[in-house]
This record gives sequence, structure tokens and C-alpha cells, in this order.
Amino acid sequence: MGDCLRLVQFHDPFRTGRRLGLVEEDRVYDLTSANSALDSFMALLELSGGRVGELASGARSAGEKVGEDAVHSWAAIDREPHPDTAHLLIPISAPEVWGFGVTYRRSAEARDADVARATDASASIYDRVYHSERPECFFKATPPRCTGPYGIIGIRSDSVLTATEPELAYVLGKDREIVGYTICNDVSAWDLERENPLYLPQSKIFTGCCALGPAITLAAGGPDPYALEIACRIIRDEKVIYEDSTSSGNIGRRFEELNEYLYRDNPVPVGTVVSTGTGIMVPNEYSLKDGDLVEIDIGGIGTLRNTARKLGG
Repeated sequence: MGDCLRLVQFHDPFRTGRRLGLVEEDRVYDLTSANSALDSFMALLELSGGRVGELASGARSAGEKVGEDAVHSWAAIDREPHPDTAHLLIPISAPEVWGFGVTYRRSAEARDADVARATDASASIYDRVYHSERPECFFKATPPRCTGPYGIIGIRSDSVLTATEPELAYVLGKDREIVGYTICNDVSAWDLERENPLYLPQSKIFTGCCALGPAITLAAGGPDPYALEIACRIIRDEKVIYEDSTSSGNIGRRFEELNEYLYRDNPVPVGTVVSTGTGIMVPNEYSLKDGDLVEIDIGGIGTLRNTARKLGG
């Protein structure tokens, strides 16, 4: 097994229950077949005491015991979900998902410009947040509001400007330790937030507001989280209508600083996912429409694909 470990959760129609898989190049080792207690990322995290070193060694040890009859190809499970075929699931049922915003300079500038146009104001709150000591931090989702690879992301029924926000996210273990990294699509109703900052919870929290996946890359032996390429594509009617990219190196705050504010007077459970803000500001004209396919790629983690659907109100 290599030094950089990726873990996934997946469905296997020929085996009972959710499976935990270890990805090695183009092969996925069913860790649950080697140890029935390892049926989820959260189970492995608990058995590892919430420590990244033990998490990696536990996954590697279980992977070495997997028989050839419990190994899948990545291509065989990276597919649209169907109960009769093996397919990826959301990589973690995180007890909570939190988000940070305006962590990239480009995000602050774009948001300020939009607010200024809408309100005839010469300045807004976003640039002040970017330069302030205290970051923007908000509660994002619980498991029922989250989706995984190929799942549905929501467009609020009362929004005409719901946008995708491609973000690097991290998973927390014990004592603020970052145990892994994944992709988050922080779907947000920008028009509500711009109308009034007090509408932020409605902008951020709704059915399908958060997509995670396709894998969790463990921090132990993993890539430098501040040197990852992040790319986003929006596909409509089978045509790419928008694409852009950035680097996580452009983020203006370190994750230790984000944790300092997240944990302040706040009990944060082990397994919480923290999304770190977007450096890709999708222009308003490419806000999500029913049926849009969104692809977010982060080097070393994979590609997260989700289809947008208008919610019913």
C-alpha cells in the first residue's frame, strides 16, 4: 500500500450493508470484508481514537488482509448509483458540516462588487471580513442535508441565483487534528444572502445544500493541502458552459486559524467536516439550473459529480 491513502464508502449489491474501501491507484479494497466492524469512515475513525496516524495504519492493515474477491476497479464503482450495481456513496456521514467564507481574496472582491451593484453602496461587509481578525464561520449541514457522488444538489424554490461553490474541506479527528481532506460543493442561494446578511442560514442550509466526495484523502502521508489545484465545470445540455480553476495556495487563512474560531466555546464532534471557502466565483449568469451537472476536481482527491434539481418548496 502506498503512503497517500484514499478512503471511500460504497455499495456492493452482492454484500450486505455499506462498505468502506481503500483506494490504491485504480483498485478499491473492501476493508469491510476484512473486518466487519469497519463498515464506515466514522467506524474506522472511532476505532482509531480519532487520531490520523492510527487511522492510516488501521486502514493499511485491513487493506493487506483483503482477498482478491473483494477488490473492485475504480471505474466499476465510480458511476451513477443503482441498487443492482456497485457504486460510490458519500465518503462520510459527518455529524456536522461547518463552513468558512471569504477566505480567498477573489471571493471578497467579487462579492463586494455584486453587493455594491445591488445596493448602490461603495463598500460592503465582505472585504472587511476578508481583512478582519475573525473569519466568517457558519453551520452548513447535517447528514440528511448532504449528498455524495452523483447525488442531487438542491436549488432553493425561493431562489433565482443559487450557485455552486467548489471548496476543499477537511475532516476533524480528536483534539482539533485534521485527519483527511475531501471535496465540498457548498451550494448557496446568493440572492438571499445579498438581500440581507441575516438571511445567510437560508442561503446556506436546505435539502441538497452540501455535496461531499468522492473520497477522503488521509492527511498522514497525503498531499500538501495548500498546493492543490481546484477546478470546476458546469455542464448544461451536455455542453460545458463554464469552467475555472484556482489553487488552495491562494487561501488567505491557515486551517489552524479556522479551527481556533470553530472550537471557541463550541463543542465540535469528532468526524465533523469543515469546508474552507471558495476561490472560484461563478459569474451570476451561470447560476444553477435544473438538470445542470457540476464537476469539481481536486488533485489527490478525485472528481465530485452532482446534478442540480429545483426543490419543490
